Amino acid sequence: MVTDPVCGMKIDTDDAAATAEYEGKTYYFCSQVCHDVFMTDPVAYAD
Repeated sequence: MVTDPVCGMKIDTDDAAATAEYEGKTYYFCSQVCHDVFMTDPVAYAD
């Protein structure tokens, strides 16, 4: 299980609606909307 960095939802990596690579790390998202929000300002959500 991983946590969507935008909404905080716990999701299984196999069930992620979208992924993004940022600074060498893969982020997983529960929806395309959360992915799109992340991509507009990844610094705000990346850990």
